[in-house]
Amino acid sequence: MSLRIVRLGTPRLPGEGLRIGTVRRPPRGVPKSEFARQNWYDVWFPNLAPSLPLMQQALAAETPVQ
Repeated sequence: MSLRIVRLGTPRLPGEGLRIGTVRRPPRGVPKSEFARQNWYDVWFPNLAPSLPLMQQALAAETPVQ
């Protein structure tokens, strides 16, 4: 099984399959019933989201290697 990382809300490709949302907080102003229809995600698993310290480290990186 292969995995692809896509940006939330991007158009789906033919045969893309299930989208798993791994964001800590769902998109504001979007009803839960619209997540899949608007190409956000089909299933939401916030426990898979990066931790706050990891996000801070990534945002502080100056180069792609960091």
